Amino acid sequence: MSVDRVQETEERADRADRDDAEAVTTASVTTAVRYYSVAPGVRLNVRSGPGTNYSIVRVLSEGARVPIYCQRPGQTISGPYGTTNLWDNIADGDYISDAYVFTGSDGYVAPRCS
Repeated sequence: MSVDRVQETEERADRADRDDAEAVTTASVTTAVRYYSVAPGVRLNVRSGPGTNYSIVRVLSEGARVPIYCQRPGQTISGPYGTTNLWDNIADGDYISDAYVFTGSDGYVAPRCS
């Protein structure tokens, strides 16, 4: 086998290793997001930031389930699941108060938003 052939084979193996690593990283990020139920009988305002002083972007219908990508502190809100200053990021720039989401926890259930 020539030197050129060995080098080409090694480069192909390196690319395959990188592709495998990227696939594993993507898979682990995808499985990290869980969906949670919004309080029953509630149509919930989705805001552009973590407080009621931010504009309403849309309204979630009753029985909605939402992903929580990250959480951040903001305005303190009282709701069916207690009083909290945690706000859940459910889409790019979309926030809802954690007081209206059944997470089974009084604390963070997702990473802090950066």
